[in-house]
Amino acid sequence: MLLPTVPRTRLRPADRPAVDTPFGPLGFDTVIGATRLPPVPDELFALPGGRTVARWTGASARVELLLTPFDPALDPEVWGPLTACRAAVWRIDALARLAQVRFSASLPAELPVDADAEWDGGQAFAAITVEDLTTRLTVGGHDEDAVCDAALVGEVPRRWAALIDEVGDRSLRSWGVDFGNHHGMSWRLPPLEAGDHAELPVVAAWAPVADECGNTWYGTMASPARLLGRAPAGAAPGPIME
Repeated sequence: MLLPTVPRTRLRPADRPAVDTPFGPLGFDTVIGATRLPPVPDELFALPGGRTVARWTGASARVELLLTPFDPALDPEVWGPLTACRAAVWRIDALARLAQVRFSASLPAELPVDADAEWDGGQAFAAITVEDLTTRLTVGGHDEDAVCDAALVGEVPRRWAALIDEVGDRSLRSWGVDFGNHHGMSWRLPPLEAGDHAELPVVAAWAPVADECGNTWYGTMASPARLLGRAPAGAAPGPIME
């Protein structure tokens, strides 16, 4: 469960969670097996600090999505200021074995005619960047190496750390990151067993395109632990206001 100790207020009616960007909404999608979760969650909660948590609950899994403002704390002596930065943490808790799970974060299929989108990843980092004549937007998250590294800190099942040997050869694996038309990214997960959970970060940052310091790229590097600001283990659940 995401941020279980933080008090929250239930929002009615629930809306589809998305991050508003200069190139349209960054939307999120989850497919479990052959079933796509509905765009509007079963529950939506407002948390302090302009954050929201959406929740979908089914027989085989519970899925949550945190949307939050994010300050990457870039050194102002090195990096120009960001116009804005928003982050998401997606979490799935498996209640049964899940052979196929896919999570996606995507901009609209049709971008402005003067916008260019491209893959922009690096070592242990998946990213796409979209820019036009005025604005640069980067959306970043985990690549396959980072997913395996996340197993070492318990953000995904620890056995996934052993999958690092598959990362360099797509023919060996049925999981990984797909960039499609570079309007977003899609993560196909290794199988989950009942009781497993997995968390993935997505960060979107934008700034004037004239600033070529790479601030949007570096600003989108973050782990779920950093975005969540982990609550102490064993802390009491926060109240829910109806």
